[in-house]
Amino acid sequence: MRIGVNVPNFGPGTDPGILRGWATTVEGLGYDLLMVSDHVAITPDVAEQYPAPFYEPFTTLSWLAGVTDRIRLGTTVLIVPYRHPLLIARMAANLNQLSGGRLVLGVASGWARQEFEALDVPFEKRGRLTDDHLDAVRKAWADDADYRAGHIPIWVGGNSDAGIRRAVRVGDAWHPLRATLPWLTEALTRVKTIADAHDRPVPAFAPRILLNVTERPVTTPGRAAGEGTIEQIVDDLDRLRHLGAETVVLDPFSGDPDETLRPEAAWQALATVAAHWELGRYRTEQDRP
Repeated sequence: MRIGVNVPNFGPGTDPGILRGWATTVEGLGYDLLMVSDHVAITPDVAEQYPAPFYEPFTTLSWLAGVTDRIRLGTTVLIVPYRHPLLIARMAANLNQLSGGRLVLGVASGWARQEFEALDVPFEKRGRLTDDHLDAVRKAWADDADYRAGHIPIWVGGNSDAGIRRAVRVGDAWHPLRATLPWLTEALTRVKTIADAHDRPVPAFAPRILLNVTERPVTTPGRAAGEGTIEQIVDDLDRLRHLGAETVVLDPFSGDPDETLRPEAAWQALATVAAHWELGRYRTEQDRP
């Protein structure tokens, strides 16, 4: 099982130097994947969770590709209806080629109604637009003489049945975001049921979970996966591995914009996980150098 990190590409403390620091730290600790988020217009509903400034994901990942060597680069998640599908196809294909085939394209239909309005995209049609856009992206990538996309895995985000159906239909992986282990366990049964109903293979499992290392065990009901002592977090990772997760993405941002001014605390938490999990020990033989 591979481990990735969701790096904040937003907030008052984020600038090119901090982004470089995140990239070199995450790669240096041995993590497999660095992912960033996506917003275009920081409307009030977006700013409540993802404050400005916000660095556009394709631009940011293209730059980080040049300051890293081996780590995969991805979006968690690109809001598909915000861009023309041929623009998504072109930017993703170029980034994948320029980075040496390191791109993972995580996608979703979006939630910020005010941002949709600012971009003049119909919020009520976001699901259909997402499906149509992804079909167009796949079709464009089939023209290898032009796009030269190679194989870009598409991870479909979303915890709803609609998101699961989309993952089954067009995704290489289902990418649920921040949930509890009991919920994820139950949801995987729904994934299989939906896949069987559509006569489709079950997509890979690649969840994004919280990372919040505490000194004392978290015993409250509804504890999020990735929250608690390092022993609890390692146990969560091991349980996710047994559930079949191919990659788990750790998300160290808890919601306080001032965290972006002090990334060292998150870096220390990631170093603690790296030391206790022994990154790479569960890779298959063909993945090992």
